[in-house]
Amino acid sequence: MPKRPPRGGALKNARQSGSRTIATNRRATYDYEILDTVEAGLSLWGTEIKSIRAGHVNLRGSFARGYGHELWLEGVHIAPYAQGNVHNHDPLRSRKLLLKRGEMDGLIGRAAQRGLTIVILRLYLKGPFAKVAIGLGRGKRRYQKKQTWTEDDHKLLHWQEYRACMFYALNRSSFSGCTMSAGYS
Repeated sequence: MPKRPPRGGALKNARQSGSRTIATNRRATYDYEILDTVEAGLSLWGTEIKSIRAGHVNLRGSFARGYGHELWLEGVHIAPYAQGNVHNHDPLRSRKLLLKRGEMDGLIGRAAQRGLTIVILRLYLKGPFAKVAIGLGRGKRRYQKKQTWTEDDHKLLHWQEYRACMFYALNRSSFSGCTMSAGYS
């Protein structure tokens, strides 16, 4: 008698599929120097998770705030679900973050002591669950933002020259080498 394939169902297949990024907060890495990152779960209503899966999320201006021994997500706009009814959710409501007590107390304590901010970096689906990557960030000064901007420009220029050089090398049989003008490595 042949063996039956193992049972698993949709939940097992969803967990094995990996993670899918829904939204990123690019402004957070520009405005803050991220010192530490943590993954947290979200406590959501049914219409919220359906709207997240559809990709209707905006993380601009989002942050986490501690109340007692709980951490709450503030400023995240999850659009109302299109097929929802009168029991649809409020787009800007506070949502509870699901973390272990030690992680939560550590983040709240460090943020309070050093004057740091807990910012939301990205929202993604990990299997059937919605997760957020939160970071402990220190605000950047204006000159630090400009310095980061110029460093990124130098990296981009270097990468473009490297790519052009490699493309030229692959398409030419008698290629002796490439001298890149930017002296970055």
